[in-house]
Amino acid sequence: MTDWAQVREAGYAVPEGRSTGELVAELMGMLRSPDPVVRDRQAYAVLATWIGRGVLTAEELQALGDEMIPRFGDPEIQARTFAPLILDCIVSAGVYEPHWVPPFERWYVAEEDLRGYDEKLGWLHAIAHGADLLGTLGQHAAVEPIQMLRLGIGRLLTPTSYVLRDMEDDRLGYALAATLTRDDLTESDAVEWLDPVIRALSNPPAEGITPEVTNTIRTLRVVYVLADHSLRVGDEKKLTPIPHREQVKTRLADVFRIVTPYYL
Repeated sequence: MTDWAQVREAGYAVPEGRSTGELVAELMGMLRSPDPVVRDRQAYAVLATWIGRGVLTAEELQALGDEMIPRFGDPEIQARTFAPLILDCIVSAGVYEPHWVPPFERWYVAEEDLRGYDEKLGWLHAIAHGADLLGTLGQHAAVEPIQMLRLGIGRLLTPTSYVLRDMEDDRLGYALAATLTRDDLTESDAVEWLDPVIRALSNPPAEGITPEVTNTIRTLRVVYVLADHSLRVGDEKKLTPIPHREQVKTRLADVFRIVTPYYL
């Protein structure tokens, strides 16, 4: 068994005399561990670093991505929520496969365990980790941006008893805003993804403001702020504006006015 703590201390250098295939297989097993130190600080930290540094070949990255897909159906929550993080690293490194997207979309909308942090399992972050991948896919030329915008709204409007609390709304709001920076997004697509929200809020449930409504409004407020002030996308140091910012802000204001007419 590899001493992964020592690997971290050595600056994530690949252990001598070991193949990356053998090491990645070991890390894959650790990535679904309920121990947050093993899973997050060791397995994820090493894999993310190696992927970012180009240690793994394109073929190895593709195989690793393929191995992530079944984890969206894993019975263990930590296995499910760390799959999109690894896929995010892989796609960001330049390797993308279209068949990775539908399983991710199905999981993201359907996931019921939305806890950010658990005292025993550590960080789970289904919404935030999924948002990171959503934002990366939303900026990928092979993915239609409207597809990711609709996915984000579908996730927000899915009924839940959980009110987001660990900055998940910020992460998803950023992902949606980053997707809106695509210059091939039409003006109508830049605002029509919000139509389901307007319909949902115009026909409120009898119980009043539900958790999913709270989550949706808080997330869209983040999108409004970023549309108003622009945002940093990827490794860019300069701010990137949203092309249809005024139209997006106007439609977002229409959304907010339904729930909070007293400040608009």
